Parts: sequence; structure tokens; C-alpha cells
Amino acid sequence: MIFPDLNSHLAWQATGVLVACATIAYVWLIFRDDLAMKKPGKQQHNNCIERKSKHATSTHNFDPDGSDPGLLKKHSTFQSYTTSYATYASVRTFYRRHPQEDKFPSKPAPLPLLVFVHGLGGSLAQFKAVLTGLGDVAPCLGIDFPGCGRSEFSPTTWSAYTPDALTELLRAAIERHIKPNQGYVLVAHSLGCSVSALIASSASVGGESNSSEILGLIGICPPAEAPRGRQATILQALLCIPTPIFNLWRAWDRRGGPYSASVARFVGLEADIEVKKLQERFNAQSQTPVYRRMAWGLFPHGSKSTGMAGLATWAKLRIPILLVAGEGDAVTKISNIQNITRALRKSQLSPLKNGSGQPNAEINLAPDHQSVNFTGTQFPDSHQTHPILKTTILPAPASHALLYDPATSRTLCGLIHTFLSTHISPRLSLGWQLQHLSADGKWDVKNLAKWQSIAPISAPIAGIFRAMKTLREVDDEHNPSRFAREYAGTVKTIIDISHDSPVYDPKGLEDKGVRYHKFPTVSKMPPTRDEVREFIGMVDRIEREGGDGKETNDNVETGEKKMTAVHCHYGFNRTGFFICAYLIEKMGYTVRAAVDEFAERRPPGIRHEHFLDELWVRYCVGLKRSGTL
Repeated sequence: MIFPDLNSHLAWQATGVLVACATIAYVWLIFRDDLAMKKPGKQQHNNCIERKSKHATSTHNFDPDGSDPGLLKKHSTFQSYTTSYATYASVRTFYRRHPQEDKFPSKPAPLPLLVFVHGLGGSLAQFKAVLTGLGDVAPCLGIDFPGCGRSEFSPTTWSAYTPDALTELLRAAIERHIKPNQGYVLVAHSLGCSVSALIASSASVGGESNSSEILGLIGICPPAEAPRGRQATILQALLCIPTPIFNLWRAWDRRGGPYSASVARFVGLEADIEVKKLQERFNAQSQTPVYRRMAWGLFPHGSKSTGMAGLATWAKLRIPILLVAGEGDAVTKISNIQNITRALRKSQLSPLKNGSGQPNAEINLAPDHQSVNFTGTQFPDSHQTHPILKTTILPAPASHALLYDPATSRTLCGLIHTFLSTHISPRLSLGWQLQHLSADGKWDVKNLAKWQSIAPISAPIAGIFRAMKTLREVDDEHNPSRFAREYAGTVKTIIDISHDSPVYDPKGLEDKGVRYHKFPTVSKMPPTRDEVREFIGMVDRIEREGGDGKETNDNVETGEKKMTAVHCHYGFNRTGFFICAYLIEKMGYTVRAAVDEFAERRPPGIRHEHFLDELWVRYCVGLKRSGTL
């Protein structure tokens, strides 16, 4: 008997009912299609053709090798790992060094390693968008669990697929790739959050010996504990069904291709068709024998398998934690985050005991926001972390697919990036890294060839702004005097948002009627909310008063509206962020419309991904974020 511990009267009763229902439903659906094809009638015939064509366009390229994203394929190898549970012969292992890793200091520690952990029936390919967004911030590691994605389904023993076994496998992969004194952050989705919690918890096997290396955990759609009650009974009964019958049920559940119940369960009914097709592909790549083994492991099976991490495990975590969920998630509901939060809050009232039996010191909660000095090359020891918890709920229709749904993945990237640089290490800020790579920490226009290759000024943006690169006093083409002569009729004010003193004399502008305002901001960093608020207030005042202090913004001769020009160094990232923020907050643009408007008028638009990510996060309508625990 495969599941002796599930051999209850109720379980087998449910099994019989499910087998009968699945078989009857499958036969009936096939019979119904045969009737539909034979019956005359244009409408029925068209419905059949439409259903078949929809399915045909979405069933191609389901092979994990053929559909593997190029980034993952380029940096993946197939390795063998041996643990106390089994030998896993061929595990797809993705490892990518930071592109500039050799240029960063390795003391007191190398840049932290980001470890990506997928869930039940998932694969590392689901992290494509996040890996693209974070791959230039830190070195990245991830594996496909055996039988998932591109990893070989080997071994086939059931005990090799329990959360405890997968935890040991992931730990073996980390130990093989991590550098001396390097910490790591776990970035997990769905059931991968449970595996990550087991690794990080002092209650897990081997957890205490590695706990000092774990710098944080980011849980995306985290389950709080194993299914219980009626849900557990149904799942256990379903797992008792023989594989051929189980496959019949899965085939029935997937009927309709991207419009099937199996797809809607993960992405929701209102998801874009491309997201539905992507989910259909992931569902098709999930192998029944692997799914059954991993699902079976959710429940305790003797001393060798304790089941998935529950609230008791989560409550013992003492590292920075970010939990993100979708309000429309029907697979792991947002109540899971609420339960984990309550467990952690309760555990703080009863300090954990260390190995000697003595209570640990009281938990020092980190502040909700930490100011970071991005000048110079100094940074704190990245292993000095504080136990904090931050939670964010993305508004509906954000679903279980928020990791790979384009409508939410960029926002998710921004949340993760902010958490990493604020609560893990400031060195994980792309701003810090870019400034460190600048030899003297000062931009100015030392890269003259690059500056000269950039168009001086954009086309009008929303009838209010012009984006431009900084002026240079010694330049023959783009200096204050020449600019004022050419643009005084269309530009009333220049707002200089660069941090340093300008490399031109603003007097050359003001002498010819173009006002100059200095509004310094730090390069490579998205503007803060306060900075955006001040910028908007400044623009509003300029719009009310006119650039020359008069109640007009018009060119007297042409009747054209005079605009406000904004520049940083090159006029793309900070400039674009401020202008887009104004369009969104004051003119009702959506984030996409604002970003596209700026890109069209100032091609190629905002260049740095972390600026775009922050825009999506900051202006995500309905985003629910909690205070720091």
C-alpha cells in the first residue's frame, strides 16, 4: 500500500467518489464533443472550431528545454547532489555572478547571494522577470527541484520529495556555490517559502549551524502551514488515486487550454491571454508523479518526514522577512500572511532559547526606514541584520502568478529591491553600486564623448516639460547663452536636479529671461516621496506664476505655452522619474502611459530598471503595505 497512514474509511470513500466522478466526467466531455462535431448547425460548428483553435495556439512549446528563458539557459548547468535522503543525478542549477563582482570589495564580506526557490509544480523559469530585474544587483543561485522544470525525475522514491529532503538538497546547492563569509537571502514562491523557512528556522535540521549565513527571507504568496481539516482530507484522498486516473482528472481540469479551470485557479479569470498561456505552459510542465510526491510530503510521515513548515517554524525566524501576496490569490490566500504575522508577533513576547537553554536577548526591531549614505565606499557588515517583518498585499486582480504576470512582476521587483537595500545591505542598492564603480564618486560630464552623443533637449512632454542634458559653459553647442537665444521663446524655466554645482553659469540664462532653479538630488537613486512632493509643488508654482514671475506662461509673440525644462546629467533617469511622477499625480496618467509618453519624447526613456521598478511600486493603485514588525 502506497499510503498506509492515509488508509482511513473516509479517505478511501472519497477516493472512490473522485475516481468515479473523474472517469464519468472525462467520458461525458469526450462524448459531448463528438456530438457537437456531428450535429448540424453553424453556431455549434463555429464554437467547436473556436475552442480547438484557442487550444491549438497555446499548446506549442510546452517542452521545458525549448521554452527555457535565455538568461537561465546561458547560466545553467546540470549537477549531481547527494544528501542523506538520496542522490539527485541531474539537477538544473542556475548560478550567475554579479557582472561587476570583481570590482567590489569583498571585506568584510562579498555581496550577498540571492537564492531563488520555486514551489509545488513550479520551476525556476517562473522567476524570469525577477531574475532579470535583480541579476545586476547581486549574484543569483537557483535550482529546479528534481522532476521540475529541466531537472531529471530522479530518484523516484517518495521520501526524496518531502520538504525536509528538498531543504537538504537546496542547502547542498547553496554550500557548493557560496563563498567564504558570504551571506545569502532566500527569495521563494509558494511552497518554496516553506522550504526556505525550514532552512532559516532554528527548529529545522541543521538550521542552527547555518543560521548566521542567512541574511533574510522574501516570501511570495507564502503558505502558513499544511492544509487542515476537510481540505487536507480531500487532498490526501486525491493522492490515493492511481496515476492513470489522476492524469484523467488533470486532463479534465485542463480542458479549454488557457481558458481552463486549472489556469484560472492560478491567474484568475480576468488575466491577459498571454499570462493565461504562460500558466498553461507551467501547468503542462508539471509532472503528475512529481506533483503527487511533493504534495504527499506536505503531511508528516513518521520521524523522517515532518511535513511542510508550519506556524511554529515561522515563529522561530529571527531574520529580516518580506512577505508579498496578491489580493486575488485563490491558491494561497492573504490570510496566510496574517497568520504568519500573528505567530511572529506572539513569539516576540516569549524570547527563544539558545543551545545552552538560556533565553536569547530581546529582539531589537529595525526601524521602518533606514537612511543610507551612498557616498564613498564604506558599508556596514552585511551579516549584521535585525529581525523585522514587512508585508505587502498587491491589490486584486494580483494572483498566485504575481511572480511572472507582467502586470505585477515589475512592482514585485521594486518591492524586493527596496527591501534588500534597506534591510539587508545598502550594497544591494544599484545606486550604491553605480557610484562605487565611478572612480571618484563624481559624475559631472567627465565622459564627454557620451555626453556629446546625447540629444540636448526633448520634444515637448504633455505640453508642460522638456527633458534635457546638463548645459556646459565651455561647450560650443549646448551652453547657457546659446540655449537661451534658441529656446527663450518656448522654455521659461530650467530646474537643475543634479546634486553638484552646475558646470555652467546660470546667469547666462537669466540675463535672457530664462529662470534657473536648483533642486539637488542624488544621482543613481530614485527620488524620495518628499523630493517628488517638493518637485511637484515647485512646478505648480512655476505654472501659476510663469517663468518670469508674471501670471502668464505664454510666448507673447507666438501665443505658444512656455514650458519647464528639467535636467540631471543626461536627462533620462532622475529627470524622467520626476516628470512621470508629475504626470501621474497631477495629470491623471497611468504609470504605463507616463513612462511611454516620456520615452516617446525623450528616447529611449528611463534607462535604469530600478527607477522603473520604483515608479510601478510607488503608484500601484490599492497597494497595501504594513508597518515594520
